[in-house]
Amino acid sequence: MRRSPALLAVAAVAGSALVLPLSGSQGPPAVTDTAPAGFVALREVAPAIRQEMRYAGPHNFTGERVDGYEQAECLLTSDAAHALERAARALEGQGYGLLVYDCYRPQRAVDHFLRWMAQPEDGRTRAEFYPRVPKERLVEDGYLAEKSGHSRGSTVDLTLTGADGGDPVDMGTGFDFFDPRSHGDSPDVPGEARAARRVLASAMEAEGFAPVETEWWHFGHRAEPYPETFFDFPVSLDSLGR
Repeated sequence: MRRSPALLAVAAVAGSALVLPLSGSQGPPAVTDTAPAGFVALREVAPAIRQEMRYAGPHNFTGERVDGYEQAECLLTSDAAHALERAARALEGQGYGLLVYDCYRPQRAVDHFLRWMAQPEDGRTRAEFYPRVPKERLVEDGYLAEKSGHSRGSTVDLTLTGADGGDPVDMGTGFDFFDPRSHGDSPDVPGEARAARRVLASAMEAEGFAPVETEWWHFGHRAEPYPETFFDFPVSLDSLGR
């Protein structure tokens, strides 16, 4: 999850100020019931890639199912899905598999994140997901944003696993661990975890995905077909006309 451009808006939250980035010249989300041409279900392109769609259930930093996730399905643009399948095949040759946590993310889900951030801290998920970064700083520190590249359909959050359905590899932190230790080159994680992060990043970059500094699990396909459009159709096979 990346920060949007540098224009800022200030919203009053519980007597304090929450700073949110504006989207600048980018238009409003494309609110539709169906996906545009070129979106696919990852399981139809790469059935060997495992899926654990965190926002379709309560095991995520909000502690609840996130708006817009009607099914636990990874949806992506076709080019991104096929590039991910090629990365998975390359990693298989090195003894690894892939597990995806999030793919296309509707704008209504991003809005849900921001509403959660504006609520008083209840501590339910802090220890697992943001023990050292106060939730009111998650935008400022680059972990949440008013707009997400995921909503354009060519960004994926994922990790390595052992081959043939093995357990997730130790990457030094878990998914959505909002902390400097999640930076891809953090020196504060064991050497084995840093090496695993490099294996993942190398395979993804070889297939045209770009990493982000703050999250080792986050990769956006450079050749995305909708670079300026943030969609809001639900995560559901019905959105693909299935």
